[in-house]
Amino acid sequence: MEALRYGDLAKADALLGQLRAARPNHPQVALLTGMLRTQQGRYEEALPILQALLNLRPQDPGIQYYLGNALHGLGRFAEALERYQGALASRPQDAAALSSRGNALMSLERLDEALASHNAALTVETRDETLWTNRGILLMKMKHFAEALADFEQALAIRPGLASAWNGKGNALLSLHQPGHALACFEQALRGEPTNSGYLMNRATALVHLNRYGEALADYDRIQALQPDFPGLAGQIALAALYDSDWPRMAAIAPLIPGQVRAGTPGFDPWTLMGYGMDGALLLTSARARLSETLPLATPPLWTGEKYRHDRIRLAYVSGDFRNHPVGLQIVEALERHDRTRFELIGISVGEDDGSDIRARLIRTFDQFHDLGGRSDEEIAQTMRRLEVDIAVDLSGHTHGNCLGAFARRPAPIQVSWLGHPGTTGGDFMDYILADAIVAPPEHQPFYSEKILALADSYFPLDTSRRPGDCPSRAESRLPESGFVFCSFNRAWKITPVLFDLWLGLLRQVPDSVLWLRSPASGTGLNLPKRALELGIDPARLVFAENVALDVHLARHALADLFLDTQPYGAHATAADALWAGLPVLTQLGDTFAGRVGASLLTAAGLPELIARSAGEYEAMALDLARNAARLKAIRERLAVNRTCAPLFDMTRFARKLEAAYETMLREKT
Repeated sequence: MEALRYGDLAKADALLGQLRAARPNHPQVALLTGMLRTQQGRYEEALPILQALLNLRPQDPGIQYYLGNALHGLGRFAEALERYQGALASRPQDAAALSSRGNALMSLERLDEALASHNAALTVETRDETLWTNRGILLMKMKHFAEALADFEQALAIRPGLASAWNGKGNALLSLHQPGHALACFEQALRGEPTNSGYLMNRATALVHLNRYGEALADYDRIQALQPDFPGLAGQIALAALYDSDWPRMAAIAPLIPGQVRAGTPGFDPWTLMGYGMDGALLLTSARARLSETLPLATPPLWTGEKYRHDRIRLAYVSGDFRNHPVGLQIVEALERHDRTRFELIGISVGEDDGSDIRARLIRTFDQFHDLGGRSDEEIAQTMRRLEVDIAVDLSGHTHGNCLGAFARRPAPIQVSWLGHPGTTGGDFMDYILADAIVAPPEHQPFYSEKILALADSYFPLDTSRRPGDCPSRAESRLPESGFVFCSFNRAWKITPVLFDLWLGLLRQVPDSVLWLRSPASGTGLNLPKRALELGIDPARLVFAENVALDVHLARHALADLFLDTQPYGAHATAADALWAGLPVLTQLGDTFAGRVGASLLTAAGLPELIARSAGEYEAMALDLARNAARLKAIRERLAVNRTCAPLFDMTRFARKLEAAYETMLREKT
């Protein structure tokens, strides 16, 4: 059956049909049929055929092997492993069986054993591209991305057109933060298998990383036509439509999301739901569902009640964003202000080293720093347990590159969520979420799996050592020489059509005013000028700010008159930057954490009067401030004074409040 060996399944099926007609009960014909059905993914049909053959020849290693493949395809991994072990008992040097055993062990989360099995297979046979591809897939799961990349390249050296290896190489490059090169690999994979939904999904993911959301949506539409029930598809469409500011598509999607999430449709992450303004109950449901989709099978906790006796409290901060990223920029000074007589600071980085000044500063801040980028969740968890961490603080939540899987293994007595994700993780392995009384008031506790521990002022730290650079002129910033400047440097996806129409209404009512916006990502936000034109507003009154160095960005806030916050997902670091730069921020108090951060910041900055309680009040306040120069000037002057004394800008005070919260946790848990 050369056709079966070389993957021509249609020809093999036709030939087997002829053989079955000629010799309907022949065992070899039955075995070939079972093999073919397995390769076709028709595992339910293959299973009884192969099981009947095994009953006749229980020691046959070939039957054991193919039955293992069918069981694995049905998700019956423990039974598949048993069959592979049976095959290897007779043929211990069978490379295919060793590799398949590795696949079963990987599915059972026994990753080290899986790697040993794949290594054994490649010791026996080095010229089989499938063996290299299989080990590459395992190495990807173990987050050994560079090693996985080398394996996929080995497979391609043997068989240059192997679509699965091109796909694997693309995934490795994507994980190594090379989306452009990854995209080229997915293109190669699709040349070989143009209707493979998985490859289309991966290409769309690369396009999303490149901010080419419209093209990603086109790929999602192709997948929907090919395989409407593709896992996670609906969630990815919702996210890409959000990031592309595709308002008509979002309007069609939004009413469907609650039902889909409650029905357990995979792929809806909390981040997406926050952008669509879903309520706290649905965000909790989504967070729990996301964990069940992405975390491994339950594993025994690494910390089992041992009592540590350390001279100082061992406090581990875990993040993929110890780099030039909002989290790294926000947290650094608060870390520097920790009391080192009482706390030992451990930094655990699970992301990339970008070589930035802020990363170097963070590394200097920690008593010990562990770069675990590219390590598996198991390795990260084992490191925390070995270090006898008293309190482990996750700074990522459900954001990209998180390591919630490490926290799920319970490496520390106390585990805390803070800062990086504005909402619940949904995990019972997280004991607390650090918040404040505004972003997560007591009545919101039912929407959190963690216990809310509210800091006395704002939960949000910032770096007050930053100084603005030279302020560009209005002309250099493409702003008119006169006229009121409304400003919002939020990402375009946070701007809803209702809010944008409100902003355009402000432009209509305030002559010569302009709206200064962040430059949208490629292909995103292009509907903003179009909408302005539709409502009779000159699109030239929308000014898009170019990307500049952070010190210049801070300085240019002086050119604006009022920062307009967004809803339902508000400004976080962006609003903090504006306040630190001396620019008043107008916000509306939202319903969930993501929409209440602006209110938290303004309260801690001593400017609670800039918090609106409704969209109508928000609009009226914006108009009043634009028309009342004296009132706005007084607010701006008060902000300048408050920057020297208000809680939001006092990081020593913040560090003491943070430490008090940690000590409260220790008292409650011991």
